[in-house]
Amino acid sequence: MTAITSEKTVERMSLYRRLLLRLREEGHTVVFSHQLCVPAGVTPAQVRRDIMQLGCSGVPHAGYKIKELLSAIAETLDAPQSQRAVLVGVGHLGLALLTHFSGRWRWLHIHAAFDVNPAKHGAIVRGCNCYGIEELPRIVREWRVQVGIIAVPVDTAQSVATMLCEAGITGLLNFAPLRLQVPDEVYVENVDLTTSFEKVAYFARHPARLANDKSAERDAALGENQADVPG
Repeated sequence: MTAITSEKTVERMSLYRRLLLRLREEGHTVVFSHQLCVPAGVTPAQVRRDIMQLGCSGVPHAGYKIKELLSAIAETLDAPQSQRAVLVGVGHLGLALLTHFSGRWRWLHIHAAFDVNPAKHGAIVRGCNCYGIEELPRIVREWRVQVGIIAVPVDTAQSVATMLCEAGITGLLNFAPLRLQVPDEVYVENVDLTTSFEKVAYFARHPARLANDKSAERDAALGENQADVPG
């Protein structure tokens, strides 16, 4: 299996897994590339290239086995053992994140939460133990946590990121509207809710511009091989 280094490919693999799980729940055992390409927003050819990276092969006119694809995606994306994350900031956003992720995956979970409010220290919030921020370095090192989630105000986001990185965190999910300064070996995924909201509002006012962009994308994709074999 080829190691995946592209961020976009990892995103698509995660999306494929959700689509495949839904198909499996509906009773399907096989899938074709055209079933995945539309909800994933790519071409059938791109789906087949991604599946090839997983080391899976389909049968012409018979498709890919869903069970095999799910196993290959799990082997590619998931840690051999359960991977832990910590959350910094247990305000409204932090609570929503804890609620969303609680019990969702056995292979990736939020192990601990941290907040500056003393009233929250020692509490169990959405099934997660909450600590004072001063406990963060110890817990990250003791539990060998690799992922940090930042849900704090913008004026403290950089100091929190620095603390997480110094404790040994190598991946950050950042909800603060700030481009963080981190070591080169630390991966950062920025989720800017304000920018996303404003972008949606802009294109809602200018639907013709969005239609032109999508038309250009379709024209660019026409050069790709659309033959759906196998899968």
